[in-house]
Amino acid sequence: MEDKFIYTDKERKLSYQILDELKDTLDKSFLENDLPMLQVQLKDSVAKNTIHRNVFGLNPILCSLQTAAIAVKDIGLKRDSVIAILLHQSVQDGYITLEDIDNRFGKSVAKIIHGLIRIQTLYQKNPIIESENFRNLLLSFAEDMRVILIMIADRVNLMRQIRDAEDKEAQHKVAEEASYLYAPLAHKLGLYQLKRELEDLSLKYLEHDAYYLIKDKLNATKASRDAYINQFIAPVRERLTAGGLRFHIKGRTKSIHSIWQKMKKQKCGFEGIYDLFAIRIILDAPLEKEKIQCWQAYSIVTDMYQPNPKRLRDWLSVPKSNGYECLHITVLGPEKKWVEVQIRTERMDEIAEHGLAAHWRYKGIKEEGGLDDWLASIRAALEAGDNLEVMDQFKSDLYEKEIYVFTPKGDLLKFPKGATILDFAYHIHSKVGNQCVGGKINAKNVSLRTELHSGDTVEILTSATQKPKAEWLKIVKSSRAKAKIRLALKETQIKDGLYAKELLERRFKNKKIEIEESTMGHLLRKLGFKEVSEFYKQVADEKLDPNYIIEEYQKVYNHDHNLNQPKETESAENFEFENPTNEFLKKNDDVLVIDKNLKGLDFSLAKCCHPIYGDPVFGFVTVNGGIKIHRTDCPNAPEMRKRFGYRIVKARWSGKGSSQYAITLRVIGNDDIGIVSNITNVISKDEKIVMRSINIDSHDGLFSGNLVVLLDDNSKLNMLIKKLRTVKGVKQVTRI
Repeated sequence: MEDKFIYTDKERKLSYQILDELKDTLDKSFLENDLPMLQVQLKDSVAKNTIHRNVFGLNPILCSLQTAAIAVKDIGLKRDSVIAILLHQSVQDGYITLEDIDNRFGKSVAKIIHGLIRIQTLYQKNPIIESENFRNLLLSFAEDMRVILIMIADRVNLMRQIRDAEDKEAQHKVAEEASYLYAPLAHKLGLYQLKRELEDLSLKYLEHDAYYLIKDKLNATKASRDAYINQFIAPVRERLTAGGLRFHIKGRTKSIHSIWQKMKKQKCGFEGIYDLFAIRIILDAPLEKEKIQCWQAYSIVTDMYQPNPKRLRDWLSVPKSNGYECLHITVLGPEKKWVEVQIRTERMDEIAEHGLAAHWRYKGIKEEGGLDDWLASIRAALEAGDNLEVMDQFKSDLYEKEIYVFTPKGDLLKFPKGATILDFAYHIHSKVGNQCVGGKINAKNVSLRTELHSGDTVEILTSATQKPKAEWLKIVKSSRAKAKIRLALKETQIKDGLYAKELLERRFKNKKIEIEESTMGHLLRKLGFKEVSEFYKQVADEKLDPNYIIEEYQKVYNHDHNLNQPKETESAENFEFENPTNEFLKKNDDVLVIDKNLKGLDFSLAKCCHPIYGDPVFGFVTVNGGIKIHRTDCPNAPEMRKRFGYRIVKARWSGKGSSQYAITLRVIGNDDIGIVSNITNVISKDEKIVMRSINIDSHDGLFSGNLVVLLDDNSKLNMLIKKLRTVKGVKQVTRI
């Protein structure tokens, strides 16, 4: 039979004392029936034996009251949070429902309790608590910021109560969580006093000898330290008073935890730590004169003692992201000892000591980036209502942008909001992602498209026959998964391409047909393929029949090699006589027909317009009887026609057009990195165009230059000009 819960007299007395203190502090905050209903609820839970002592033998009701006291005094929480702290265990144990809480105490209290219970479910997954991901998951999972603040208060109280715990393993676990999780959370929220206490108590339980070594040393040197502080402060106080400042000065010894961290970092003993204490000057200054008076105090101190400029920290001009404002300087005091001096106002000191709570009465600081931005929004919400009840409507930006999910082993992974099972699979390993067929979320089977949510435990199901698909790119959200899918698809495409190529080569060989690259290229264009890889993919997927490809290949081959049906016989009258003795025609088969019937005349190409095969041209009879061939759009053509019309004769090209002509192109554009390379790449890709020279000048971000290329007709020239105009950065291409 289970032992009956006994409330000791000492615990009862302490509980009523704390309850009275809460009444006095929150008298206006509580509603008329709150306290009577709370007392009835707690008394019933004791009478019906529904509550039990924890692993350390602590009374849960007393612990809740102690936590509530910390939450109110050190953080500034109010009515809703206190009620949630006192009743959340009863809800978790099933003694009262969230619906009952909603009806009796309001939606806000029910929401906080719901958040506290959700957090407890996370611990049941045995997460790795020291990870940054778990801290962020807590912040996003709680939804209401008061849940996190209550958890910090609860852990501070627990750390205070387990000093004499017999279960050292449980004590060790609680201390580790305080060090890795709750102290960093308190720091993020600016709760520096609670952060220091958590760190010192953690060190006490985790590294007992180090803690007491430093504590004993501090106690042993306290008298001399106090004497030195007084020696340092006395002249400073005198000068500050003479300067007309209102202030008070405090001497503060570094926390045991921070001294231990410094000893480890500097690899020295206690005696090697010189800045064991700091002097804090706290000014009573009006808001509009805060900065002026802080810098005035700074000037007075640095006039008296030599400052170390490398140790100046100005969080006055630009406050820390959590709202901390202060001037930190390190000066060389009496006996050549370095002393840290902190200068701030009463308002700044309250913010530094009480963090977020102090911001409820003061203007917050605008911040940027991630979690800091989120905390700034919290402060803005608090300022709007002057209390924490505004948090009911608050949702964190972090919760909207990121999610955190567990592996079956308790590892915590971060994903963008909207991530799916497939994202998770590719995060584990590329092979797992490639073979993913679905998964399990919280032990329930789901498809690979299923969206993940914070706190889910995810398991992946795979199959050896599964292959990545192009549509998967639309399913995943993370860039990591998309990159891995693209890589897998590319590898699959290469494998399919090799298989299809080998298949076609075998089929062609069986038919005793040689594959010509040029003919195959014409076939691909005829079939409508822009990429060879897509052609091979369709062959591999059996969408294209190899026999059909062979038939079409033969048609293209016959056409390219004039092996089709023979042409009808033509009369000799239709053929033009070509004089093989003409020197020009010996070197090429471009033929000019001058003035209808005249052929074999002495002619040359004009250098003013550089005509090439295919250009519309005309002949101009020179004074020595030879003929110059000009383009019809030659810049000199209008003048020649006007003054010497009688010397112009008709001309046209005949033959195949295989001569090489030197053409100069003028190119103008933006002077970008790689522009010359891009231009030359376009030319080099065409086998029938040869680049003779390139000359480019750059000025004021623009380039201009001339290209000289060899080609055989104007159709290729026009095509080249079009291609060059598409090069990024090229603005103008003209023929000279």
